[in-house]
Amino acid sequence: MFDPFIAPSGTLLGLLQRGRGDGTLHALAAPRAEALAALNHCVLSDPRHDWQVENRSLYYARLYLDLDGGIEEIEQHLSDPDDHIDTDDSRTGLALAVLGHLASYGRSDALALLRRYAATGANWAWALDELALRDDDAGLRTLAVPVLARFPDTEEGAAELAAAVRDAFEPRPWRLWADDPRETVGARVRSASEQGSFDRWQRQMRPGGPRPGWSVQAVFDWAQQGLDRGTPLHVPAARCLTAVAGPDDRPTIVGAARSGPEGARCAALHYLSEARDAAVLDLIEAAAVSPSRTVADAAVAAFERMCGDAAVDRARIWARRPDALGASAAGVLACRGGDQDASLVLAALRDAVRGEGPDAQRLWTLVDGTGRLGIACAAPVLRHVYRETSSSQLRGRTARALAATDPSFATGFAVECLWDCEETTREVAALHAETGDIRVAERLRRLAADPAEEAEVQTAVRSRIGPDTPAV
Repeated sequence: MFDPFIAPSGTLLGLLQRGRGDGTLHALAAPRAEALAALNHCVLSDPRHDWQVENRSLYYARLYLDLDGGIEEIEQHLSDPDDHIDTDDSRTGLALAVLGHLASYGRSDALALLRRYAATGANWAWALDELALRDDDAGLRTLAVPVLARFPDTEEGAAELAAAVRDAFEPRPWRLWADDPRETVGARVRSASEQGSFDRWQRQMRPGGPRPGWSVQAVFDWAQQGLDRGTPLHVPAARCLTAVAGPDDRPTIVGAARSGPEGARCAALHYLSEARDAAVLDLIEAAAVSPSRTVADAAVAAFERMCGDAAVDRARIWARRPDALGASAAGVLACRGGDQDASLVLAALRDAVRGEGPDAQRLWTLVDGTGRLGIACAAPVLRHVYRETSSSQLRGRTARALAATDPSFATGFAVECLWDCEETTREVAALHAETGDIRVAERLRRLAADPAEEAEVQTAVRSRIGPDTPAV
């Protein structure tokens, strides 16, 4: 999947793509046709960089309800001939998830469209998972025949059906169909379920990798073989070394960490970092400038896994380095440093924003550390990250950091965060938003009454409007 185009943060489309609370507020104030056009664009062209960790579906579904929007464009998108050509989840997953939330709010048209797509669409498994959470038994039973028709009554079709049953995210439909008295339905599903369980048992009985009695060199060879296949095994190999290595093996492991083959060197670095060996920090420093990107990355990763005062002390020395190890050291200080490290964390935060922009991966740790250390003078940088990042997860972390560093948060960003796409961000807002704003009072009441809202958010809301709190 290509990185999506994200519109500027000052536009309605840009706000909705980011899932910001201001997106909903601006959409409700904009001409309805313009707001629906922007909303449909987001739903049909998923704006998330990583759909597995970023939420948008409930956010967009709620806006469809607020705008009284139809689902005609979603239907057209799902029925397009491209559906059977571009079968990547990113093309239809968001639209199907939005339909699922609309169905849970009582939209019968969304429920009907999900049923039709589960019967005929390429991404039928996702639609079936949505229906498993929302549809009644009768509705799910009607889908047994069209879904099973996707799997021919052949040996290959039986294997594909067994994999589908085994890997189903929501098993409810398959359990219903297993009880179907028809031979072509119930018997097939039961047989597929048994085969999936047998396949899982076989995999458990034939584990790959090291066995008891392996030597240190055998573990190193296994790590190198994995690297040659394109499957890094540094971390599991380090765990294996923990089981097979004795005191007499230390010179061999240190030698591998200093100048061994790539697979062995990476595994040895991870092992020594977990063992807190006295030599590991110097070995990591040397490996971090290795011409091998694999070794350099493994050295940084090994350092990040280290605990203890020695790692923090060395991080204070390395944090000013202009390379990946320096960035990692700043992250270690953000996570485990003390008040004396605030200036280093702040400098790294500013450098990351200037050099890599508001979506830099290392900002996640630095933003968390800024909030943990309560670095008040970081608030202007945090506000910039909040406005500009396209990652709703990073924006949520930034909101938590602002709550700890910015006195204006309660009357500023916390208000819009009540409409944010991420439940953790709404939870922060519910705890901090100034209730003197009439919008806040009304929104808290609505979140408390919404059955689709997460329990953690509603708990935070009730802490603000409970019987022992001032009237909202």
